[in-house]
Amino acid sequence: MITIEDCIGLSGLTREEIDAIAEHEHLPEIVAAELGNYLDATGDGRREIRRMIEDDIAAARAHGQRERVAVLTLTLCHFLKEHGGGEHGGGEHAAAGGGKARDARP
Repeated sequence: MITIEDCIGLSGLTREEIDAIAEHEHLPEIVAAELGNYLDATGDGRREIRRMIEDDIAAARAHGQRERVAVLTLTLCHFLKEHGGGEHGGGEHAAAGGGKARDARP
């Protein structure tokens, strides 16, 4: 049987990134993992994930949830480092997944 951890692992995103998508879209975690995988495949999709996390940060800030703001801010920083947030490049994942490769070693 495939587990939620398997699905998250296959999505290419972290649990925190999946949780942010689930929170933003009011989806079960398993559905958010699939949506995240789909969105992560294109620059426009990565920009959408970035926007979702930024919206979640703003909502947490508006509700005075300082710890949640901190977790989401770290999540956003990690996402931008690894996936580029829709920009060119953005870590190993973007280079392997069709983004602009920064290092073309044989």
